[in-house]
Amino acid sequence: MSDGPPGVADVTASPEALLARVARGDERAFEQLYDTLVGAVHGLVLQVVRNPAHAEEVTQEVFVEAWRTAARFDPGLGSVRAWITTMARRRAIDRVRAAQASTDRDVRVGTSSMERDVDVTADAVEVRLEQQQVRRCMGGLTDLQREAVTLAFYRGHTHREVAGLLDVPLGTVKTRLRDGLIRLRDCLGVAS
Repeated sequence: MSDGPPGVADVTASPEALLARVARGDERAFEQLYDTLVGAVHGLVLQVVRNPAHAEEVTQEVFVEAWRTAARFDPGLGSVRAWITTMARRRAIDRVRAAQASTDRDVRVGTSSMERDVDVTADAVEVRLEQQQVRRCMGGLTDLQREAVTLAFYRGHTHREVAGLLDVPLGTVKTRLRDGLIRLRDCLGVAS
């Protein structure tokens, strides 16, 4: 292993020796380090991100970071290969997390834009107009029909209970309800 002059290729240099030269700005040493480790780094990144284009980008980012931070490498903490593959794994995981966060944001935006557009004011006005029309039509019923319809359909009483409350025979209640509903249907313009 040689720590020869910058720019001189040393095919026998270890990654540690190459990184020491990279720390001094030796571009040729960086090329050799890249050639030595790119396969392992790219393979590892591709396993994590599972997208060839992203794997290439992350691999490039890892080697740029190795170039910029080569002087901070501490051989007491491990090998150059371990240091660079650790950077690669972290960056790959960050890329996956960023992609997932982006997808989650897109889903949230897409879901919120798919929600039904509601004009609350128009809906409230429409309900109010329908209520007024029902009240007007209820006013067109006889007193007996209106009482039977109110007890049965607005207060939830059974026909038998309505008969008891109005003190009339069950058949009379059914007739009042039928006649009242027919008049309401005609007044409201509901098709039969």
